[in-house]
Amino acid sequence: MYRSHTCGELRLAHVNNEVTLAGWVQKTRDKGFMVWVDLRDRYGITQLIFDEERTPAHIFEKAGELGREFVIQVTGKVIERESKNKNIPTGEVEILVSGLTILNSANLPPFTIEDETDGGEDIRMKYRYLDIRRTPVKNSLMFRHKVAMEVRNYLSEKEFIEVETPYLIKSTPEGARDFVVPSRMNEGEFYALPQSPQTFKQLLMVGGMDKYFQIVKCFRDEDLRADRQPEFTQIDCEMAFVEQEDILNVFEGLTRHLLQAIKGVEVDQFPRMTFDEAMRRYGNDKPDIRFGMEFGELNEVAQHKDFNVFNNAELVVGIAVPCGASYTRKEIDELINWVKRPQVGALGMVYVKYNEDGSYKSSVDKFYDAEDFEKWAEITGATPGDLICVLSGNKNKVRTQLSALRMELAERLGLRNSDEFAPLWVVDFPLLEWDEETGRYHAMHHPFTSPKPEDLNLLETNPGKVRANAYDLVLNGNEIGGGSIRIHDKELQSKMFSLLGFTKEQAQAQFGFLMNAFQYGAPPHGGLAFGFDRLVAILGGQETIRDFIAFPKNNAGRDVMIDAPSPIDDEQLEELHIKLDLK
Repeated sequence: MYRSHTCGELRLAHVNNEVTLAGWVQKTRDKGFMVWVDLRDRYGITQLIFDEERTPAHIFEKAGELGREFVIQVTGKVIERESKNKNIPTGEVEILVSGLTILNSANLPPFTIEDETDGGEDIRMKYRYLDIRRTPVKNSLMFRHKVAMEVRNYLSEKEFIEVETPYLIKSTPEGARDFVVPSRMNEGEFYALPQSPQTFKQLLMVGGMDKYFQIVKCFRDEDLRADRQPEFTQIDCEMAFVEQEDILNVFEGLTRHLLQAIKGVEVDQFPRMTFDEAMRRYGNDKPDIRFGMEFGELNEVAQHKDFNVFNNAELVVGIAVPCGASYTRKEIDELINWVKRPQVGALGMVYVKYNEDGSYKSSVDKFYDAEDFEKWAEITGATPGDLICVLSGNKNKVRTQLSALRMELAERLGLRNSDEFAPLWVVDFPLLEWDEETGRYHAMHHPFTSPKPEDLNLLETNPGKVRANAYDLVLNGNEIGGGSIRIHDKELQSKMFSLLGFTKEQAQAQFGFLMNAFQYGAPPHGGLAFGFDRLVAILGGQETIRDFIAFPKNNAGRDVMIDAPSPIDDEQLEELHIKLDLK
């Protein structure tokens, strides 16, 4: 037996008990006649004491050999500490050591294994197995487990069945780039790793499984961000004989349950907003509704003067920044420079200070008067003391730019409280979006999304106006889940493929297995997938996902710990019938 107790469980009630502990040396303090060692395992830290008078001499001598991260086993008696540490649960006791075994020595770690480490992100990712020993990372991984168990328990109680779907599948032309896997036994042919189990879960509905879920790994070969990895995890769900309302109710329930069970937060309202409304009021389809600063469209009250910047714009739109009238000219210039960065792309920004005394001071005073600014304030919801920020230009671009500014200002003003949770359903997305580069429509979600029944007649006459029977669940300005009612009729699915530019032969080659299945009694069905990594991070009070993933990739998609991706040898390439020409 390596241990009778963990390093996190001993209390005053255990005083005088003989115990055996095992773990890693966190730190040592050697006073010559007495040595203290903090012993750490997953469960906590316990202080050990080696006393020249009370500890056997050979054991006391061996204590001097201990270094950081040595793996040891000790036996000894639990005693009450004279100098108690109220910062840890075991802080009232210590172990008077009578036996010590060094299970493994350790090199000095490249960074300190403590909550506040001196290691930068790159070095910690290279030695991730050491980083996991740190309490913040360890707790994040345990938190992820807790969320996963709550998901499994909730869905199982709702009669969902967890089914595993294949990882080696067929490449499809829609969506992000696939990761491909060469087949040794089938020369010149490739598997693809799944971007989602989409078609398989639809086939499970055809198979009569009725309610399916899976916490599943998915893969996309795309550019990375703080909330995106090449391999990620979804809570993937599908239901048969349902309409949109049924699905929204089930997954509102799951989200409400997670917020209550994990965070102790009760959320009653899951408001709904159409895609068009979200774009008009917030400039994006995943708005953070924990704070205001809603968009005010100013065309009617700003395009009647000689200011051609506004007169020539498709959209003039502004927001009211709370208490922003106190900003100095330097602070406002910083905001203007911020929106002009390439990442945002605005050409400039007009501002109006709505002073506490009711007067106005603006960068366009020579074109507009107080009566004009009064209308601007009314439309943007500005009150005395606020700052009105106005952008103009192409409708779609300017909404995206102002949305970015809104989120940046909210961050600066401390309006994005991680302990506050505001869920939102966004519904009625466009079914299709036109791609100028390819000269054809693309599915806004995926090719299997059903149109709104009332818009079916528009498929022939005006496909760009067709709304999808689709929905996204947004939490605190992040899309945490999305799904749709699926097409279950072969003829409608064929029409959809045609609109997306597939020939009948291409559709059959790519998706014939699904089309064939529809001929054998496909039920009405729909589903939703949560981004599990992102959901866990938000519940954990963060918006970056790396610390909630055991072994994440960096921004270049590399695992710097194991040095992957990496070349493979010529013999393997030959077996896979691959010839590389890297010149």
